[in-house]
Amino acid sequence: MKAQIPAAVAERADALRQLLHHHAHRYYVLDDPELPDAEYDKLFRELQELESAHPELLTPDSPTQRVGGKALEGFAKVRHRVPMLSIRTETDIEATGAENFDGRVRRELGLKEGDPPVEYVAELKFDGLAINLRYENGVLVQAATRGDGEIGEDVTQNIRTIGQIPLKLPQDAPPVLEVRGEVYMRRDDFEKLNEHQREKIAQGMKNERTYVNPRNAAAGAVRQLDPAVSRQRPLSFFAYGSGEVTPAEAGGPDFRSHYEALLTLRSWGFPVSARTQLATGAAELVAFHQAVGQERDSLPFDIDGVVYKVNSFALQKQMGFVSREPRWAVAHKYPAQEQLTTVDAIEVQVGRTGKLTPVAKLAPVFVGGVTVTNATLHNEDEARRKDVRVGDTVIVRRAGDVIPEVVAVVAEKRRADAPQFTMPRTCPVCGSEALREEGEADYRCTGGLFCGAQRMGAILHYAQRRALDIEGLGEKLVEQVVEAGIVRTLPDLYRLGLTSLMALERMGEKSAQNLLAGLEKSKQTTLPRFLYGLGIRHVGESTARDLARHFGKLDAILDASVDQLLQVPDVGPIVAESAHAFFQQPHNREVIEQLRACGVHWEESEPEAQAPKPLSGKTVVLTGTLPTLSRDEAKDLLEAAGAKVAGSVSKKTDYVVAGGEAGSKLEKARELGIVVLDEDGLKALLQG
Repeated sequence: MKAQIPAAVAERADALRQLLHHHAHRYYVLDDPELPDAEYDKLFRELQELESAHPELLTPDSPTQRVGGKALEGFAKVRHRVPMLSIRTETDIEATGAENFDGRVRRELGLKEGDPPVEYVAELKFDGLAINLRYENGVLVQAATRGDGEIGEDVTQNIRTIGQIPLKLPQDAPPVLEVRGEVYMRRDDFEKLNEHQREKIAQGMKNERTYVNPRNAAAGAVRQLDPAVSRQRPLSFFAYGSGEVTPAEAGGPDFRSHYEALLTLRSWGFPVSARTQLATGAAELVAFHQAVGQERDSLPFDIDGVVYKVNSFALQKQMGFVSREPRWAVAHKYPAQEQLTTVDAIEVQVGRTGKLTPVAKLAPVFVGGVTVTNATLHNEDEARRKDVRVGDTVIVRRAGDVIPEVVAVVAEKRRADAPQFTMPRTCPVCGSEALREEGEADYRCTGGLFCGAQRMGAILHYAQRRALDIEGLGEKLVEQVVEAGIVRTLPDLYRLGLTSLMALERMGEKSAQNLLAGLEKSKQTTLPRFLYGLGIRHVGESTARDLARHFGKLDAILDASVDQLLQVPDVGPIVAESAHAFFQQPHNREVIEQLRACGVHWEESEPEAQAPKPLSGKTVVLTGTLPTLSRDEAKDLLEAAGAKVAGSVSKKTDYVVAGGEAGSKLEKARELGIVVLDEDGLKALLQG
């Protein structure tokens, strides 16, 4: 004989179920949680313990059932009581497609030109997996895929794991309710999932893979035979319709329109897209299609179009169906964001900073609204991970203004002799060595001063205020002289003449003379400025200053070994390797010698004695405006005293120097108890 469950225990279990349903709805559907996660978990564990001690308390609608049951051997077949029919697709992907649909509806309804416009519901067409949810007496009893529209598969255990889907409905829900909607995966959740998959692959897990797009990932999760696996994949849900519902004469809802039904589903706890709206006539359908098209790439989930439905159920019934498709609804798609094409070649492009990027040259394909012929492969690791090869059939994706990319290879279509891609070890533009630093994903050209691809970036960096400070040499002018072919390397700047400059568009004599004067002035500089101006990767102003102090002369730096560079304070292996590789390139040494020949000079000295500095090992943050010192002057003084000047306050900060209008950095310093100095305090600190 079963022991009777104490009334207080049964009441507590019921109260916990109601409470957890309420808070799950606030969290998953309304995105407005009332409880911290830890409190929710505490209530959840209490219910688990009660159900474990008294198994008779366990109900199908219990929140504990979201964790998923045991793995299935296969999916049972489910015959839909009301078929899950597909809707017609409008072939005209322009806004005029909406006008076409409205015209067909008006003709079917026998409306004349002067009759009132038809009222529609305009919705998003989610790119996920269609699901039918069946509730009996307010409890979720079955979830099934669309299948062929007549027969689907029972995926109830997996659907229970989706937090947005209610397991129990309010008391005013009808005895039988089938809710139809889309299971999908948000883009941010998809990226996190793939990042997790990449980590598994890197750890040598052979059976793991990344997913092509959110739709495939969502569909795969729903059709997992093990619900525990489904639960690990973050899925979401939107409701957009219904199947079998208890009729009004038997106590069910008396819905007059589709929009009314959606609002009621929302009141019963189902997530309905906020972008769903009423639209009157063709003009408002066109406006909806255009507005959503502009928002498409900023949405947190994928859509491939919009859907229009006649709102009135009476009019829907009047219009009926044709070839098992409703006459009263249509899917109006946008240009596809993914298409199949073939890889004709793989080329390596060099960016303005020297980064080498493999690019797939494609057979032209119309995707995302444009014809695509190139798609980025990002870097060697990504190209190897996707294993893209010349001749492959690939899936190409383009969304909005995002650079097209190859998302997957159709491996079964690959020819047997397709060679694996290998990144070249020399720059395809200038022939300099291409290096990949430890911990970096990208190869980079080391011929920064010589490489044509890096020309503009190198000149702008050299001319900036903290480097050679060439007044009048801005981005537009650099672009002009580079495109005109009169400046190919840095020394060419000092060979510019008045005639060649005045031949440039919108360049007057006065402007040309000012630039020449600025170039002449820049010839007198300092060794730290010159080193920084060379644009050596990882060598910033502070490191350039340390190198100059340590070696005293440029030739000593040019000939220094990696071990000798490592003797410089604050220079680690990455910086030492980068600087050494830069100076070992004959092209770079030639440019440096030509700059010297053009008259660029500085005072040199003997190597600085490595006496201890008063602020060695100290980290200082500057904030606000100081009375007499500029931010750059204060930074120079601090770095000369051996301090590291950081941009943000942390527990490792030793001092914060605050001036007028100091903001959040000052507040954080006070919170952490860090010493705060004004300008006078800074000067006193520097004097020791």
